[in-house]
Amino acid sequence: MLEQKIIIGIDPDVTKSGVAFKKGKEIILSNLTFFQIFDKLKELTETIGKENIEVYIECGFLNKSNWHKTNGSNSINAQIGQRTGANHEISKKLIEMCGYLEIKYYQIKPTRSKVNADFFRQITKIEQRTNQEQRDAYMLIHSIK
Repeated sequence: MLEQKIIIGIDPDVTKSGVAFKKGKEIILSNLTFFQIFDKLKELTETIGKENIEVYIECGFLNKSNWHKTNGSNSINAQIGQRTGANHEISKKLIEMCGYLEIKYYQIKPTRSKVNADFFRQITKIEQRTNQEQRDAYMLIHSIK
């Protein structure tokens, strides 16, 4: 029996990334650590097969400019740059993970503005409470069938 394809969107973060799983009309939203994502992807490859999985990873490093300068101090700007670089590294490691597991993946350049909870509820009909990372992860895969 042919398994249904699972589409996964990941909004990378250093502590817990937003992850959205879509299988047909079923949607599951989570926040997972790097190794929890690895465990889940490995489990899926073993249960439904790597050919039935597609992963969409938001890759902020694809934007031409990563400079996030504020009117604050140099210290604040340095902290912002450090956090941004760390998130970019997580994206790159997720890409490496998908390659290692031989899962089809796509690098997505961030272009959308943030989606608030009310708008998200309207387009998905999901009533559960969501956070920005989960919404961002889902928006990567919203229009993919």
